[in-house]
Amino acid sequence: MQTHEYIHMPVIAMRGVVILPNEHVGFDIGREMSLAAAKNSILNFDGKVILVCQKEAHKTDVTAQDLYTVGTLCKITQMAKGPSVLTARVFVDALERVEIAEFNFDGEYITASGISYTEPKCEDPLHETLRRRMSSLFLEYCALSKRFLPEQISAIENITQLGAYADAICALTLQKTEYRQKVLEKFEPIQRLNTVYELLSFELEVAKLDNQVEILTKRNLDKNQRDYYLNEKIKAIKQELGDTQNKEIEKFKQRMENKLLPEAVREKLQSEISRLESLPVSSHEAPNIISYVELVLDLPWTEATDDNIDLAVARQILDRDHFGLEKVKQRIIEHLAIAKLTNNLSGQIICLVGPPGVGKTSIASAVAEAVGRKFVRMSIGGIDDEAEIRGHRRTYIGAMPGRVINAMKQAKTINPVILFDEIDKLTKNIHGDPAAAMLEVLDPAQNKAFRDHYLELPYDLSKVMFIATANSLDTIPRPLLDRMEVIEVPSYLEHEKTQIALRHLVPKQLEKHGLANCDVEIDENTIITLIRDYTMEAGVRELERVIASLCRKLSCDLLEGKDINAQPLVDRITDYLGPAKFKRNAAILNPAIGVVNGLAWTAYGGETLPIEAQVMAGNGKIEITGNLGEVMRESAHAAVTFIRANAEELGIDSEYFAKHDLHIHALSGATPKDGPSAGIAITTAITSAITGKPVKPCLAMTGEVSIRGEVLPIGGLREKLLGALRAGITTVIVPNANRADVSDLDQRLLAELEIIYVTNTLEVLKAALLDEIPPTVPHDSIHSSVTMAQ
Repeated sequence: MQTHEYIHMPVIAMRGVVILPNEHVGFDIGREMSLAAAKNSILNFDGKVILVCQKEAHKTDVTAQDLYTVGTLCKITQMAKGPSVLTARVFVDALERVEIAEFNFDGEYITASGISYTEPKCEDPLHETLRRRMSSLFLEYCALSKRFLPEQISAIENITQLGAYADAICALTLQKTEYRQKVLEKFEPIQRLNTVYELLSFELEVAKLDNQVEILTKRNLDKNQRDYYLNEKIKAIKQELGDTQNKEIEKFKQRMENKLLPEAVREKLQSEISRLESLPVSSHEAPNIISYVELVLDLPWTEATDDNIDLAVARQILDRDHFGLEKVKQRIIEHLAIAKLTNNLSGQIICLVGPPGVGKTSIASAVAEAVGRKFVRMSIGGIDDEAEIRGHRRTYIGAMPGRVINAMKQAKTINPVILFDEIDKLTKNIHGDPAAAMLEVLDPAQNKAFRDHYLELPYDLSKVMFIATANSLDTIPRPLLDRMEVIEVPSYLEHEKTQIALRHLVPKQLEKHGLANCDVEIDENTIITLIRDYTMEAGVRELERVIASLCRKLSCDLLEGKDINAQPLVDRITDYLGPAKFKRNAAILNPAIGVVNGLAWTAYGGETLPIEAQVMAGNGKIEITGNLGEVMRESAHAAVTFIRANAEELGIDSEYFAKHDLHIHALSGATPKDGPSAGIAITTAITSAITGKPVKPCLAMTGEVSIRGEVLPIGGLREKLLGALRAGITTVIVPNANRADVSDLDQRLLAELEIIYVTNTLEVLKAALLDEIPPTVPHDSIHSSVTMAQ
């Protein structure tokens, strides 16, 4: 007869483990409540504790609803240190079933009140009949599965009690938590045995089916197919069970049904998903196919944003984010106006060209905001592999799509604004020419069906608005440049930098350094000093770094209790930032013989390029130094030819060149230089050195010279004039052919410079050379040549 007893004991919640009576098991515990329950059980309950399985194993914090109401009363036989510091290993003997009436979570561990049931003795002949029936099934299952030792089977068969016999078979053969819990909840031995019989019968049928599938599979295999045994077995299992798709494939199919796709794309997806279905999970091809299908489903094929081209709003956004650059902004507005009238915003590709730090990237971002499109920036500077643009073919391990397709995936629409940043810095090597791949991307006639090597499907880029940025047009291949409309973004004038700093940079840095709500003011005079003495750039990046450095110094003074407003900030700049980093060259402030300020254009804006000439006794040798390129060397020879051809008119003896050597040098010898625009500067320096006539102070010049003395037009005039202005130049000689370029310049720039237009070299020399040294200039300040004209 079954007896029962009311008990109240600690509880340990088990994750995915059901322990049956008469089992001897060990397990690890790590939760604080479980550790406390085990310790208290040993101290106060003679090691007895109730083990209850959680309904969901992943939960850490459990409630009464998370636990089954039938558990196992166990006795802890040993408790030792676990594999980690915060865990313990517990060994228990399972005693009886417990039907729990109530859980208590108020203490430091869980307790439960319930009834424990002892196992009744079974001597009814019916019990023996049921036992023999169970034994036959058990032995058949053991013979088929071949997983159990003879000793284990023999030990179970020697158990006489019906309930214990059912528990032992369940413990050995049934591993699923829900099966074991179902058996645990059967208090009557006959019900328990019938439950075990039912569950084991199902497992036997599964084992038989598995055996049949294995036999069928082996029959279909030949010697060359034995390596694919697992694949065939899985396919056979799926065929028998009627399960032809897993959750991941179902998800792909559902996404494909819900997404509007071109027919060719849909067919390709169906083909790849069908191929995935035929592969085993362990196949090395499966991850590649999954990645490909995910890419195709993630790409936008028909999704688009609505364009909202409002010229007034566009102008407002451009004015909000950019001070100055009026001509650039007007070009952008004109481009948008044409796009609105033609209803085609993606026709012409814009290329913003200008020195670093002048706002090219932010202009592109503002354009995207103005038209209501997604904006994606793609830096392509330094790319030297065509596969970065077109992607890798899927035959390669680790193949990936190109950056263009990834940008479209990021945008999630088929009509974003994509910025190709630093397009002039594309390089090429043995892996191909990325610039050639960009031709297909940027050509409206080809990008309607752009083919990425990884995607292997034509992708429509015709609705994308492409914008590119570059520092120089010289390194952009001509075919690529022909596909873009170039908009030059010029260098900033000093007053423009000042306003940008006051409106944008200073508030940003004050906020970043926690000074926005403090009594800190960086005024206009301070900004002008920073621009003139601590920066030498076309844009404002270095200016922002200098302002940030100043803010850091002010933050320290503020926290140290110093009065930061005791004197004007402009008077303390040297205390914070040290002495001025950029000083005007003294040579340009005084008349000099054989030294002329040329003007150079660089990717960072314009700057002065001093050209020196020196003559000495010799036999007519001409030496040219200063890391000059071939074009600039040819300009030097052209200058010498002109001077020799016009020696009489210039007051030079016809035999002079046969008796003297000439050395021409461009300063900053570590920097490569090239281009024809230093022609008149070289001519003037040589003439000054030979004749002994000093060059006027604060003068610079730019222009190409021919051997007949004609002054030819040059490029980059605005940047060169800005460079001259920054260096303290007051007068600039430029080719008359560039007069139209000067008329387009900002009037504030022209107000600070005297521009002299020339058509030939004689006019240059007349405007640049002094007949004698001014009496206000000491003679020893003049850089004299060694040999004067005879």
